[in-house]
Amino acid sequence: MRGGGMGNMQKMMKQMQKMQKDMQKAQEELAEKIVEGTAGGGMVTVKANGQKEIIDVVIKEEVVDPEDIEMLQDLVLAATNDALKKIEDLTNETMGQFTKGMNLPF
Repeated sequence: MRGGGMGNMQKMMKQMQKMQKDMQKAQEELAEKIVEGTAGGGMVTVKANGQKEIIDVVIKEEVVDPEDIEMLQDLVLAATNDALKKIEDLTNETMGQFTKGMNLPF
């Protein structure tokens, strides 16, 4: 390589190392985030963490109807999917900042 080729390579390597550290920090911060999914107008609430683990399920007393357990199951399922979608969106938003403008195939 002639001229500043080697300097440019070192600069690019430093930028990549910084981006890698920033990505790791963002992933650690994301793991600590908690999102809340709801269904039935707030009758069922599910909380998930940034590692896509369900950490809490709250069912309001007025929802519990022994005659309609299927409705309760549907609400829990809907709230869980809502929470997981929100954490997926948050993950994409947080990690997407590192690939912005890079024209990557994925």
